[in-house]
Amino acid sequence: MMCLEVKDLDFLYGKKRVINNVSFQLEKGVNALLGPNGAGKTTLINILLGLYEAKNGEVLFNGENIKKYKSEYFNHIGYMPQMPGIYENYTAYEFLMYMALLKGVKKKERKDKVDLLLKKVNLLDAKNSRLGTFSGGMKQRIGIAQALINNPDILILDEPTAGLDPLERIRLKNVITEIATDRIVIYATHIVPDIESVAKQVLILDKGKIIKNAPIIELLKEIEESTYSTIVEKYEDVEDLRKKYLLSNVRERKDGKYDVDIISINKLDLPLRNPSLEDVFLLHCGEKV
Repeated sequence: MMCLEVKDLDFLYGKKRVINNVSFQLEKGVNALLGPNGAGKTTLINILLGLYEAKNGEVLFNGENIKKYKSEYFNHIGYMPQMPGIYENYTAYEFLMYMALLKGVKKKERKDKVDLLLKKVNLLDAKNSRLGTFSGGMKQRIGIAQALINNPDILILDEPTAGLDPLERIRLKNVITEIATDRIVIYATHIVPDIESVAKQVLILDKGKIIKNAPIIELLKEIEESTYSTIVEKYEDVEDLRKKYLLSNVRERKDGKYDVDIISINKLDLPLRNPSLEDVFLLHCGEKV
């Protein structure tokens, strides 16, 4: 079984410890790396990519330290950064053919591979359009296609839906779900709704530590007695509640009152509501959100 394992990782910038004793194990499917800005997600990604070397600990792929693979490890990795670099004067087809050349795909295989990837990310009809004319979502899908050119076992996506409109986000999430069936996908983000419907496993990283690592259903079950709702008359009442509790949502009603969603680890005399992954995130990282 394909597996990526991290054991006891530490990483320092100068004297500052930005990754602190991190351990986890990932298998096929979408694995969300969720954390506020500054939590250490990018540093951890660079370690998984083999670009940074941890002070302590190790990264294992299928039981072997990635250092033993040497440059061969990069053949198992695909990466899409938050802002993928593209050549806007190239067509989608030209860009992917160029990336296939850079990644060592054999000449006789390039055309078929590029056409297959364009189909996979729903851009085959736009193959001859220049990338400069693409929408943000189309550029992100091209970014995923280039990351898949070497058919990686591990695909790392850094904030793939940042800046996209709702329709493009849905399209991209559908693509990610499909390509995760036969590889390990690490989906790094601080946008909770983006991963709630696609991730099978969620790792919450805060201040360099993994503070939660579980399937979504387990994370929700843990806080099902900690999420409440109430109705208040005026917005000043909302502010009073905010001083006492962690609020996840406030909605104005047609009658001018406000629906307020509250998170509290202490029992309240209020109606319980169904928790969301956003509640989980706020409960554990609320002071930074």
